[in-house]
Amino acid sequence: MTATDPAAAPAAPAHNWSALSLLHGRVESRVERALHTAHRLSAREYALLDVLSRQHDGEGGHLQMRQVAGSVVLSQSATTRLVTRLEERGLLARHLCPSDRRGIYTDVTDAGLHLLEQARPTHDSALRDALHQAAAEPALAPLVHVVQHLQGGFRPPP
Repeated sequence: MTATDPAAAPAAPAHNWSALSLLHGRVESRVERALHTAHRLSAREYALLDVLSRQHDGEGGHLQMRQVAGSVVLSQSATTRLVTRLEERGLLARHLCPSDRRGIYTDVTDAGLHLLEQARPTHDSALRDALHQAAAEPALAPLVHVVQHLQGGFRPPP
């Protein structure tokens, strides 16, 4: 079989997906350990605080719970549990939407912003270290290159 053989084509997406999954798992594991050890935060908790901090620009800078779920790629029930944990720690607050009493917004508190700022260098360092280590592996190096050269940042749709 050659690289241009049509029989070889179906394996390429599966192999690429496996490599992407492996890179994600390794990076997330390293970041998770570093954040938990230094700040008692999970990677998902950090991601949620980060997303909410970027939305905070005064009135209207909150996210609805469905937007929160989409931003951290969790189900509604898992998102509710995550928000509840952070709310119990005083890091998030929930508010009723003034125009729709059924709508609930989530916002990061001052304590959450403070913890996020303390955790950001830990997160960034662990991320850099994990990507550097993965770049040494031929199967992961192209993916690391893409991650390192993305422009503009990724924002999930609302």
